[in-house]
Amino acid sequence: MQGTPAAERLHIGFYGRCNSGKSSLINALTGQQIAVVSERAGTTTDPVTKAMELPGLGACTLIDTPGFDDRDDDLGPQRVTQTLKAADRTDMALLLIGPEGACEGTSLNDEQEWLRQFRRREVPVVTVLTQCDRMDEAERARALAVIEQQTGVRALCVSARTGEGMDALRRALASSRRDEERRITEGLAEPGDTVLLVMPQDAQAPKGRLIQPQVQTIRELLDKECTVVSCTTRGMKAALEALARPPKLIITDSQAFEAVYALKPAESMLTSFSVLFARYKGDIRTFVEGAAALARLTPSSHVLIAEACTHAPQNEDIGRVKLPALLRKRIGADLQIDVVGGNDFPEDLTDYDLVIHCGACMFNRRHVLNRVARAREQQVPITNYGVAIAALLGILDRVECGCDE
Repeated sequence: MQGTPAAERLHIGFYGRCNSGKSSLINALTGQQIAVVSERAGTTTDPVTKAMELPGLGACTLIDTPGFDDRDDDLGPQRVTQTLKAADRTDMALLLIGPEGACEGTSLNDEQEWLRQFRRREVPVVTVLTQCDRMDEAERARALAVIEQQTGVRALCVSARTGEGMDALRRALASSRRDEERRITEGLAEPGDTVLLVMPQDAQAPKGRLIQPQVQTIRELLDKECTVVSCTTRGMKAALEALARPPKLIITDSQAFEAVYALKPAESMLTSFSVLFARYKGDIRTFVEGAAALARLTPSSHVLIAEACTHAPQNEDIGRVKLPALLRKRIGADLQIDVVGGNDFPEDLTDYDLVIHCGACMFNRRHVLNRVARAREQQVPITNYGVAIAALLGILDRVECGCDE
């Protein structure tokens, strides 16, 4: 279980008002004391995640979120903002409504708004009436009727304390899952192909191990029964000479495009880990279209570079050092560039002329697609590290992006 990358897990978010039973339900669903349970509102102050293996769902990440009605102190709105950010990476949502929220005469306006948020993100939702052990049959019937009348959806009756309804909840989650079979090298490498991986080992490369995109790509190629040959940029010439025939595909780091392209055999396809993950995690057509905005940038333009992970900048950092240097060399030294990491992605992108996103190996696909959708809604071009670098080097039309897939 621990070998499944976090970004490849099904992200299940638990949403509801303060004290609606989110933490209790997580504990009951997993059979573990994962989330802190308290009658005091606001106990969960930030989204809390836990990796689990759940029957019928496989490898999952459970997200316990602060109550979306948290307005008790100055930090309440900030906690609600964090809950909203958690929705961006949620593959499946549980909307919890407690007995107090489903009483006759109460308003479920917050719940209606969150259902709209999930529908806009195309996230499947399972609605749950919690703490059913506190209600008799008549009270349950009235509560379920209130929920359906105000939200237009039917809720499951569940009790985390007694276990009632838990099997039905597990079945509902399993049936709501929308599996989408995707492959990193789909259409580029087939069984029996030889694939050359050219991987610079610079200051960013973790000592003693490979980075996640490299590991995932190698594993997929081996599963396909491909022959995988690995080398550094300096060792590429020797690796090619050692092969009986040119490789079908060459995959490298985007920052090494120029050096690798100079040595690439004419019959070999070329791409990068960043480009592959742009297709695997995001919308490659939108990224390629967004790269056209590079030609329209001027020294007074404003560019946002977004990294999925957070780390201390290094001398060879691609997002904070190399890519900005390449952009300013092409556009002008006065080009304004902002760099954000992790979840620090602006809600309002309209100040920017272009967004350049990393390969997002640390994000699930839902998270990336929500960022793409936000940029498109605000009519701001968005592209990807690898696609942008290939465009800046003038070789994008000779790099395999898989747009035809």
